[in-house]
Amino acid sequence: MIKKIKWLTAASLVGIALLSGCGSENTNGTDNSSDKEAKKTYKIGVTQFAEHPSLDAATEGFIKALEDEGFKDGENTEYMIQNAQADMNNTLTIANNFVGDKVDLIFANATPSAVSALNATKEIPILFTSVTDPVGAGLVEAFDKPGDNITGTTDNHPEGTAKTINFIAEEIGAKNIGVIFNAGEQNSEVQVDQVRELAKKQGAKVVEATISTSAEVKQAAESLVGRVDAIYIPTDNTVVSALESVISVANSKKIPLFVGELDSMKRGAIAASGFNYFDLGYQTGKMAAEILKGNKKASEIPVELPSSLKLVINKKAAEEQGLEVKQEWEKIAEFYEGE
Repeated sequence: MIKKIKWLTAASLVGIALLSGCGSENTNGTDNSSDKEAKKTYKIGVTQFAEHPSLDAATEGFIKALEDEGFKDGENTEYMIQNAQADMNNTLTIANNFVGDKVDLIFANATPSAVSALNATKEIPILFTSVTDPVGAGLVEAFDKPGDNITGTTDNHPEGTAKTINFIAEEIGAKNIGVIFNAGEQNSEVQVDQVRELAKKQGAKVVEATISTSAEVKQAAESLVGRVDAIYIPTDNTVVSALESVISVANSKKIPLFVGELDSMKRGAIAASGFNYFDLGYQTGKMAAEILKGNKKASEIPVELPSSLKLVINKKAAEEQGLEVKQEWEKIAEFYEGE
């Protein structure tokens, strides 16, 4: 059982960093190296960009994978878990504090956190996840050419966005697709570019509404009313953290809402083509274990794609937003009945 994640503020980490050092070793003053290794405590810094179900699940999966590989919290592993609360400036503060604290490994959850971690250190191993375009973000040269100290998993399955956008255009006949995103998130820009190309191929138009903070999300959703046939939300951390605002508008105005990952679908969107973020985090944790065990260096582990992908339709959300669920959709999707 994984304990509930306890978020620390960036300020609190400063005090912690002053009190702790590198992966600590409890010794009795002897030079027995095997005894030191047996008693070593691995210190892992976890930097997560925002607090929402998908990123939370990825962090939990990462910790579970390491636990399954013998790195147990409170026994031989110490986690320093930080959340930037969707503030870009906080990501660098957190990363710098981890470097000052000489952690053994950094787990960076989402693109801004990964970029800041790499800017802060070229020596401490970094494992990233929930990153849409690791090449475009400057994290790695290519999937099969990770950096000297960085590798991880991407949440941008090549077919994921296409499955959803094609469904919106072909199955519900949408000609105008609204997209809400934070233009300051590099991962979102990449996805919106994909949506534009996919919509164009389907003869549809993308109507964009950009935001910079979660407080602007509801107003952005309201601005699309009367202008679009459906709304699509990519895996944008700022928008997803305030997704209930979009859901309320979609329900009240009967606008079909689609999203880029399954956790958001469960919160009240009609459909998503995606995967389980817990599983993605677990994949990343297995990679981290290889590094901590000394079996491989980050530079020797290629960036990995999600291991599974499926289109899932939320029947209750479809009813709320005035969309009739067709029985023939069972051939191309799974139905979500709620938990």
